Amino acid sequence: MTSVRLVEHFFRREYSRLVAVLARRVGVRHIAAIEDAVQSALIKALELWTVAGLPDNPSGWLYRVAHNALLGELRQQSGRNRILRQAAIEMGSVAGDPTDASPEQAHDDLLRMLFACCEEAIPPESQLVVALKTLCGFSIPEIAQRLFISEANAYKRLGRARAHLQGLSLPLADLSSAQRAVRVPNVHRIIYAIFSEGYLSSRAGSAIRKDLCEEAVRLGTLLADDPLGRAPETAALLALMHFHLSRMSGRVGGSGGLLLLEEQDRTLWDTDRIRIGLQWLARSAHGNLFSRYHAEAGIAAEHCLAPSFRETRWERVVECYDLLQDAAPSPINRLNRAIAIAEWKGAAAGLASLDGFERPTATGVAFLWAATLADLNRRCGRAEEADHYRDLAATSAPTPALRALLVRRFQTEATFCSHRSVRW
Repeated sequence: MTSVRLVEHFFRREYSRLVAVLARRVGVRHIAAIEDAVQSALIKALELWTVAGLPDNPSGWLYRVAHNALLGELRQQSGRNRILRQAAIEMGSVAGDPTDASPEQAHDDLLRMLFACCEEAIPPESQLVVALKTLCGFSIPEIAQRLFISEANAYKRLGRARAHLQGLSLPLADLSSAQRAVRVPNVHRIIYAIFSEGYLSSRAGSAIRKDLCEEAVRLGTLLADDPLGRAPETAALLALMHFHLSRMSGRVGGSGGLLLLEEQDRTLWDTDRIRIGLQWLARSAHGNLFSRYHAEAGIAAEHCLAPSFRETRWERVVECYDLLQDAAPSPINRLNRAIAIAEWKGAAAGLASLDGFERPTATGVAFLWAATLADLNRRCGRAEEADHYRDLAATSAPTPALRALLVRRFQTEATFCSHRSVRW
């Protein structure tokens, strides 16, 4: 197994599992020490395994190294802190191998950790940062890129969240049903963010990270199996993720570059995934609450069910974007709605729908805004305006993969639209 595959696949799964297991055993208040111990174990594994090969039980090896590192750290601090001393004693008494635990136990640990990250006292923006760092092992630059914030801001949010978690004395297993129920919407946000990073990665050199998408689906399925998480919004989120995953094989060309929706070979799409998405979409229809996930799942379903790009029911897509903008207003939703209108009624109508829309300042959104205006102005025959926005889009593209896509599209003078850039 290469070092790249270790980091991108096995390590990604093991990171969240080890953090969740150790947090259950010593308490989430030690989250910083737990993360350091797990990170240390992964670094040692990368150094040793790429030379000597994998051990017989890689998961058990990682746990033992992380466990010993954490135990040593807690014992070093035990003379200064009675709580830490007790934690070190508890660690020593439960040094078993977590690979012996049942799948249900592992699932419970991950869910508990998700709910712990959504502690009510932690500001929502900090909840998302600590979850991405703790459960997915995202780097601070990746988090900043994904959330459209500075790295300094990401560090500040992470520190704020950790400070709250370190002050908790309640074991993860003792969260009440009421506490868990209040946190479900924020758990949705975290799963959505994990999937989004996999679907269109902010990491240079990795346009798609399918392992993150599959991890988000796994977490969403665990949540749907939980009595408190078995809600229409959870089903809608799962439908959305399955629809997008169904198109993964068609989103990358032979050279590894991203393909726009109209360029994709629909015979490569996973029809089983689409069927599963439709099943979750049907389950999401129960109840009276309509969420952003319902609207986005509706849009994704229209694309998956359309025989071709031109035969897409664009009027239905526009209706879904109207509902999405009501449920979760954002500049990206407005841009995507304009592109859908352009496909339905023509580029002039799409451009008119953006009248009065001021230029967004966030990096990722500014890029989509410029790309959208470049496309619509070119389609309206406004070459000078199109060239101006084309240059803005090319210089503000947040990743090399998106920049390469823009250059390719503009060089061939093909149309480019932000809707296709978000829904590859």
